[in-house]
Amino acid sequence: MKPLARLIATVCGVGYLKPAPGTWGSAVTLPLGFALHALGGFPLILIGIIATFAKGWWATAVMTQGKKDHDPSEIVIDEVAGQLIALTPLSYAAWAHDLPALALWPGWVAAFLLFRLFDILKPGPIGWADRRGDALGVMLDDIIAGVFAALGVMVLAGLYHGVLGL
Repeated sequence: MKPLARLIATVCGVGYLKPAPGTWGSAVTLPLGFALHALGGFPLILIGIIATFAKGWWATAVMTQGKKDHDPSEIVIDEVAGQLIALTPLSYAAWAHDLPALALWPGWVAAFLLFRLFDILKPGPIGWADRRGDALGVMLDDIIAGVFAALGVMVLAGLYHGVLGL
């Protein structure tokens, strides 16, 4: 079970890339998110989030069982779940309006940057989740960071398309 948990938690070894394994975990999620969207649109992104959260929670619990460090840097499956959430407004907009997902490329950049910002700074509830000190906290801090980033993407899109009229 431990080799499977390691494979999942490190996203096939991406978590061992240096520097900044969390950023690498987020970066590999962009093509994954695009592929999920291309194959099944917004519904498949949602299924991907749920599946990633469930398998990530399990794999993180296995990887950290009996260890002092509850959130080792090589565990990046949590970044995948959070980054997918940050991409949901883009996937939904492309799916609902029959747009090519890559036509929304500025939003993809914003989703990536906002997610990394919230994941690194850990404001408010993100920091609370991180301080839980367990596998659920490892996953939850990135889930919440993903929600914050998704909200940020929507605000930026509203400003760009609504206020600026572009």
